[in-house]
Amino acid sequence: MKQLLLFILLFCSIHAYSQSANDFVKKGMDAMAALNEKQALEHFKKAIDLDKDNDAAYAGASLMYSRIGNRQSSKETQKKYFVAAKVHALRALKLNSASSFNNYVMAVAMGRMALISGSKEKVAASRDIKKHADLAIKYEPSNEQAWNVLGKWNYAVSNLNFAEKAAANVLFGGLPDGDIQRAIKCFEKSKSLNKGYILNYLDLAKCYIQIGKKDAAKRLLENGLKLANTMEDDTAHKAEMRKLLAGL
Repeated sequence: MKQLLLFILLFCSIHAYSQSANDFVKKGMDAMAALNEKQALEHFKKAIDLDKDNDAAYAGASLMYSRIGNRQSSKETQKKYFVAAKVHALRALKLNSASSFNNYVMAVAMGRMALISGSKEKVAASRDIKKHADLAIKYEPSNEQAWNVLGKWNYAVSNLNFAEKAAANVLFGGLPDGDIQRAIKCFEKSKSLNKGYILNYLDLAKCYIQIGKKDAAKRLLENGLKLANTMEDDTAHKAEMRKLLAGL
């Protein structure tokens, strides 16, 4: 019996290592599509174990650390995930800096870190967020998620508080121009590229609410709620959409 168990373990081990890093990257992408991001992260980590120079594996892991980390209940745990997201994005960019996806995941990682940082750190991260979102769009103009990140950047800059604006002036003499109308244009561009991207409907609706276009926001929220989930966070996104709708 022990020999049989050893044989099975040996067979499973040989089978696992007979798969290439790219096989695990594909499994990771498939798990993402199946809304199982923890499983996706494990696949990307296995790909990295097999190939330390696979930038797609590092980028995929980075995005999963950003997404999973954002769902953690404690700030301390979130920070650990976000640091891992940045480390993996840096590695992906070192291997391939001209990749739209690699620049996109770096922008996301920096954005996540900004959410839990103080004014100075948030402002410093803001410059890198825009830099990598711009590069992601440069290398792939049809990257709807990068357009969404650029929209978020404009929205965030347009809503900086006094302390954050002061930090921007002290550290950098201000930030590049960002305003709500540019945010809307970016979100509309993202929507034109992928009408099934639920998060973008939520972000765009927030912009319209801010400028007083409640009817447009209501239509966006209602249409977004009809869409099928494409990422794990979409359940939470829809809950927030229902809450916004109730207040309109």
